[in-house]
Amino acid sequence: MGIWSRYNALLEAQPLLVKAMTSLTGFTIGDILAQNFVNQDGQAYDPMRTIRLGSFGFLVHGTTGHYFYGFLDSKLPGTKPQTVATKVLIDQTIWNPIFGLMFFGYLNLVEGKSFDDYKKKIQSDLKTAVMGSWAVWVPAHTINFAFIPPSQRLLYINSIQIGYNVFLSFLGNKKVDGEEAEGDSKEL
Repeated sequence: MGIWSRYNALLEAQPLLVKAMTSLTGFTIGDILAQNFVNQDGQAYDPMRTIRLGSFGFLVHGTTGHYFYGFLDSKLPGTKPQTVATKVLIDQTIWNPIFGLMFFGYLNLVEGKSFDDYKKKIQSDLKTAVMGSWAVWVPAHTINFAFIPPSQRLLYINSIQIGYNVFLSFLGNKKVDGEEAEGDSKEL
């Protein structure tokens, strides 16, 4: 049995776990790339940061994506242009900000930061995350909702997510005014 056939068999048998694992992979690879090729500010590679991002992919992105996109497909079935446009609109105006709140909230929690730190992060970076998302996800989701089978949506998203996660990893780990230096923050 080939890799693709095996993946699809596992996806059919355990869709939530497989989607969570693909999100773990996408967020992990995205952070490794971000730390090694984007954040070249002289800091050493931080494996705990990668674990935090990967665990977000596994625990939050994969699971919520499974349910959200399943719900969206059940309420708006089909691939007519109006249906696709509606799904993209819902994804980018409702889900995108919710996702940003979850992303920054999760990192805030696992880093042991305060609720005030979370509010500052939201005020500082949520708008950037949402608007940055539009450049990537409006065209990506137009393809996703028009051409990708529902069972493959999260795999497709996670394939693109690897590159997008470089941006998210950078933004999620960017210091907000008044925040401690990198080495002074709490670990997972």
